[in-house]
Amino acid sequence: MDWLRDIRERVAEMGQDTGEQRRFGTFAGVFTPDVLTILGVIMYLRLGWVVGNAGFLGAVLIILMAQTVTICTGLSMSSITTNIRIGAGGAYSIISKSLGLEAGGSVGIPFYISQTLSASLYIIGFTEGWIRIFPQHPAMAVSAAAWLILLVISYISARFAIRVQYTIMVIIGLSLLSVVLTPSQPNPEFVLVGNFEDTGFWQVFAIFFPAVTGIMAGANMSGELQRPRRAIPLGTMSAIGVTMVIYLGLAYVTARYIPSAELRSNQMALVDHSRWAPLVLAGILAATFSSALGSMVGAPRVLQALAQQRTVPFHRFFSARAADGEPRNATIFTGGVIIAAIFMGNLNSLAAFITMFFLITYGTLNLVVFIQQSMRIISFRPTFRVPRIVPFIGAVSCFFIMFLINAAFSVVAMITIVALYLWLTRRGLENEGGDIRGGMLLALAERFSYMASRFPRHHVSWKPDFLLPVDDPRVWSGPLFFIRSIAWPSGSIFAFTVRTDQIEETETELNELLRPLREQKLPVSATVIEDADFLHGARLVIQTLKAGTFRPNTLFLTLGNDTRKDAVIEQLVAHAVRHRLGLILLHQYSRTGFGMQQDVNLWLRDESPNWHLAMLIALQLQMNWSGRINLITVTGDPEQESRLQDFLEGLNDQVRLPSTTEIFIRIGGFQEAISNAPRADINIFGLPGELCPDHLRSITQTIKTSCLFVADSGQESAVV
Repeated sequence: MDWLRDIRERVAEMGQDTGEQRRFGTFAGVFTPDVLTILGVIMYLRLGWVVGNAGFLGAVLIILMAQTVTICTGLSMSSITTNIRIGAGGAYSIISKSLGLEAGGSVGIPFYISQTLSASLYIIGFTEGWIRIFPQHPAMAVSAAAWLILLVISYISARFAIRVQYTIMVIIGLSLLSVVLTPSQPNPEFVLVGNFEDTGFWQVFAIFFPAVTGIMAGANMSGELQRPRRAIPLGTMSAIGVTMVIYLGLAYVTARYIPSAELRSNQMALVDHSRWAPLVLAGILAATFSSALGSMVGAPRVLQALAQQRTVPFHRFFSARAADGEPRNATIFTGGVIIAAIFMGNLNSLAAFITMFFLITYGTLNLVVFIQQSMRIISFRPTFRVPRIVPFIGAVSCFFIMFLINAAFSVVAMITIVALYLWLTRRGLENEGGDIRGGMLLALAERFSYMASRFPRHHVSWKPDFLLPVDDPRVWSGPLFFIRSIAWPSGSIFAFTVRTDQIEETETELNELLRPLREQKLPVSATVIEDADFLHGARLVIQTLKAGTFRPNTLFLTLGNDTRKDAVIEQLVAHAVRHRLGLILLHQYSRTGFGMQQDVNLWLRDESPNWHLAMLIALQLQMNWSGRINLITVTGDPEQESRLQDFLEGLNDQVRLPSTTEIFIRIGGFQEAISNAPRADINIFGLPGELCPDHLRSITQTIKTSCLFVADSGQESAVV
């Protein structure tokens, strides 16, 4: 009853408490950490500075712009968490389950760094508040003491940290009440639009934006929530709504009661103009402490989730959990990074740095939801639905704002993520739960194939897409490596064989035959056709593929020494001509095979229209063999030599052949010419209009190299 056990596991993850690992509800696990992280250091120590530079309306614009990104991201996150079984790591889990471990890790690592640096930011803010009360205390000592206390609390357990946050929320609420009930007289110079005297608009925005990034604090606890599909949407959106009202209200209070000059110069302006200054100071300490605590609890869980999927070095160490489920190794490491950042950074520079990585994370998360909505697949059916415009606005806004803030750093950040993605791709990570990448790429391919079907295939865009009938996979290894030399790097191969019995064994043999080509990143498809007659099955394949967008354009056949198969080859050639397929017929010289795989003899008949495919094949071989092309023609009239020389030289220029190409004009009969041909590893001839397999075999035996006999379909062009 595996299906019943799977359903039980899904029900447990969707709504049941699975024990000690899932212990927090919506209010304790999401709303509280979100609110306390949002109402932190920026609100108390930088919101006034924002209002002083931007004015009231400018500050409202900055708040609403930041909240637009946050609301879109919160809605997107709420939607996708009601569709997938989100695991530990919050945003990392969402992205990795959607775009794969490589994409999740490439964004998750910077996200972990930004979460960790956020804790440093909050501790610096805590220190500034503490120094206001006790100016004689050394700043670094205060920061170190705060860091140590936070590390101990987060090390003990997340439950203890959550309990501490309840008390902190009460203190913050009372401090906000003290600010709103300010005894100050209204400011006669109520500035609606500021002059941004300290810095520009986007720099002010960058410093403010970390104020609204706390929405991930609850999602980071996703692995320990009782009902993450319900808790994350409800807790996150409630926290966004409540804190947005608070920020807008505080912006009005500061603009109404405090002069702009003081707001820009005095980071403790809220304290000086509050009704009970000690209570606001307590709020600053409590808010910065709680925000730091939220990051120090959440960041190690992101690191632990990354380590569980082997996306970071020393993953065994970081993925370990204590007996009570706490990621203590990750917590200790995170604490070390935090204290290093405290000694190296300042509040403003850290805020701008954190903003960039949060924007990348938010933008990617919105992009994931937009892609899944656009695919319109039945597997994406969240119980919390949002319009497609929401994640689209969220994604575009994030990336647009990044470049407006700092284009150079945005480019560096993007390069970093791409480098991380490539590094993780090389590690060969496996996502046991699967992801949508295959479906996403297939949906895009289908959409583009539909668009491509509306336009005719033009000869200027030809590439080698081979249809390969394989009669016996066990004897095809030699020709197959030669086919790779023609098809690589942009071509594709569709191989098939025809059987009525031993289907699975034949399919295994065929796939094993093609495995080296797949390993070299060539697009290869293979199938076994169940049919009693090889020719009938091959005809069905040709007719069926003709209707496809990604259809082969060239039929590749091999001519052996068994004359009993000649009739099948002749009929396949006729069928390919009828369906406008290019033709390549290979007769391999048994003694030398493909020689040194360097030089190519291309034989051209005067005024023959059947040379484009042969020329393209010669160019493919020359490129992959790093050899030389010899252009050869034969005439029985010596007086034609000069004209043919001009013709071949003109053709050489038109086709843009390599500079090493040599031209040969042979006077006399064809048999004599091939007997004295320049040395080459393969000879390419045009396929005669009337196929005669014995004549083709005699050419190979006379010239003593493997030979290709080629016929155009009329849809190739070597002159573009």
